[in-house]
Amino acid sequence: MHTKNIYIKTWGCQMNEYDSSMIVTLLQKKNKYLFTKSAENADILILNTCSIREKAQEKVFHQLGRWKKLKNNNPQVIIAVGGCVATQEGKEIFKRANYVDIIFGTQTLHRLPNMISEVEKKRKLSIDISFPKLEKFKYSLEPKKKGYTADISIMEGCNKYCSFCVVPYTRGNEISRPCDDVLFEISILAKQGVREINLLGQNVNAYQGPTFNGKICYFSELIRLVAEIDGIDRIRFTTSNPLEFTDDIIEVYQDTPKLASFLHLPVQSGSNKILNLMKRSYTIEDYQSIVKKLIIARPNIQISSDFIVGFPGESEIDFQQTMSFIKNINFDMSFSFIYSNRPGTPASQMEDYLDIKEKKRRLYLLQNLINIQTMLWSRKMFGSVQSILVEGVSDKNIMHLYGRTENNRIVTFEGSPKMIGEFVDVKIEKIHTHSLKGKLF
Repeated sequence: MHTKNIYIKTWGCQMNEYDSSMIVTLLQKKNKYLFTKSAENADILILNTCSIREKAQEKVFHQLGRWKKLKNNNPQVIIAVGGCVATQEGKEIFKRANYVDIIFGTQTLHRLPNMISEVEKKRKLSIDISFPKLEKFKYSLEPKKKGYTADISIMEGCNKYCSFCVVPYTRGNEISRPCDDVLFEISILAKQGVREINLLGQNVNAYQGPTFNGKICYFSELIRLVAEIDGIDRIRFTTSNPLEFTDDIIEVYQDTPKLASFLHLPVQSGSNKILNLMKRSYTIEDYQSIVKKLIIARPNIQISSDFIVGFPGESEIDFQQTMSFIKNINFDMSFSFIYSNRPGTPASQMEDYLDIKEKKRRLYLLQNLINIQTMLWSRKMFGSVQSILVEGVSDKNIMHLYGRTENNRIVTFEGSPKMIGEFVDVKIEKIHTHSLKGKLF
């Protein structure tokens, strides 16, 4: 049997990366497939797409245009498009790029091996962008350690329908994986040497997983159960929503030391008017209340967030309220973007009066403020001793190792390769905005 090479390109969030790892695992089970790092050497090209940013569709078609040349040279090449853009656009992709062979959705990636086989036999378009609930997880094989940290998807979809967001349309409604399936997957990884777990979900704190005895495991309980697994010494999660950041989750920060003292909690704007237009369903006061409770539960906690600048209707006053809010909360870092008009969302119908020059000005000011705060947080770490999970050898200096602090700073330091995969204490001796250097303590 002729072995075929597969090349996969992934855009987007950690959930997309997780999905791509599932695709790799599923196809590796088939002995006739190997993976290559070169598109030019591939018999099958897979593009796993993201639709969060503006002009996401155009980015997809530009990539497909480059791959078309490869298919012209070899008509037997199979091109598959998956992910959020595939779910959103469906057959429109084939209309614009009729050389595409397969279109699969975020919830049908497990059907890709069969879709590839069908195309190999019949040489006609195969499309499946349906939403079979959690079916893809039933096809996942025994997880394999790729490093000493691992992302674990515990729920998918979103019920919030924020006015700017396409996720509910591309990932479907919220649905949680069974608690025991999640714990089993993490247990296997822990036995293989994984030390840190990052729980994933579009609204991860909305997790409500069924248990073997017909009950519901809520997110706070799941974290505590993960913390009891031998070998797992640090837990993170992303992305959470303030709307469901309930007191029982805050209490976990008080009684579960393995939960990292760092939280990414997207707020999007510091103006209640804009939050209302975004249909975020919480207020700035609600967010501030959560932060106050978190600081009581975990005094050393640091918080990052997401901000959208230039949302339709955002006045200078709204923007200044956001700037004041950032100072008030004292965010450690953020992901911030100019508003992207996403077709099919309610916000796409709103009047947008701001020109791009003003949007860029606001983004610059916001990011500059966050960078100043990030540096101030880093300075506070100077001279401190940090617990670091050693992830590997530094690319810049083979004599140095690297790992991350609880607040996600990369730290480099001299050490033995035998330390890789272990937690070590490092005293911080040099600081940069987003990285640190230290010495074994």
